[in-house]
Amino acid sequence: MIKASELILNPDGSVYHLNLRPEHIAHDIIFVGDQNRVEKITQLFDSIEYSTQKREFKTQTGIYKGKRITVMSTGIGPDNIDIVLNELDALVNIDLETRLPKKKLTSLNIIRIGTSGSLHADIPVDSFVMSKFGLGLDNMLRSYLIDEVSNAAIEEAYVAHTNWDIRKGKPYAIVCSEKLEKIIESDEIFKGITATAGGFYGPQGRVLRLNIQDEDLNNKMDNFNFNGERITNLEMETAAIYGLSALLGHNALSLNAIIANRASGTFSEDPYKAVNELIAYTLNKLTGH
Repeated sequence: MIKASELILNPDGSVYHLNLRPEHIAHDIIFVGDQNRVEKITQLFDSIEYSTQKREFKTQTGIYKGKRITVMSTGIGPDNIDIVLNELDALVNIDLETRLPKKKLTSLNIIRIGTSGSLHADIPVDSFVMSKFGLGLDNMLRSYLIDEVSNAAIEEAYVAHTNWDIRKGKPYAIVCSEKLEKIIESDEIFKGITATAGGFYGPQGRVLRLNIQDEDLNNKMDNFNFNGERITNLEMETAAIYGLSALLGHNALSLNAIIANRASGTFSEDPYKAVNELIAYTLNKLTGH
């Protein structure tokens, strides 16, 4: 039995951070970072059956073109993903009354819709990127036993190419869900490796008043190529989502609207339009329309 200190429940039986009970979520879930983006998606729904929020974790479940979908904000960073994925898995794969794992496990379909900056001039602002792999630079997933789901060849190639300082922790690489990739892919979408950083400033090469450990890291990342796969973009959630989903038996895919191009120094003239177009694209692919 899982102890109360390990799986914390609220007085109403909901999981501690997400404030959800099993009946509140669909098996198809869309992640967004910003809580204000949840309703930008669910306003397109035919109906909404449940809504709740605790801290940055806002959730709404409803029906879109006949399909039951949950939309959830995760906030920023791999640490939040650790909370969200473990608590979502508990909702479907742990009996919250007996505190025992279920004998029959459920696989959720999780698609992240985010914004990101491109590292290459040929991936312009307002385009869409699908993360074929997540490359975790954040070190969160290394708290788990990940060898069975991680791609050691990509990890070693990246460490060698960037002369990575192992004191920052060893990067990890996780592939996306092939099932969701086939549902969502099209000629409109770029594919590549998405690097997941543990912070926004120094970890992504930004310098304000503090010097950083490797001033050339972003340039090295630009030039990284593994069997034709480039690092297309840099953000703060994808690799953590892929890693925990793979370990727990869920399907995960990350999509980003490119709102900045760090190679050309450009920023989208209307980032909200790009995000809205990616939302519509994803919903229609999910429902087969």
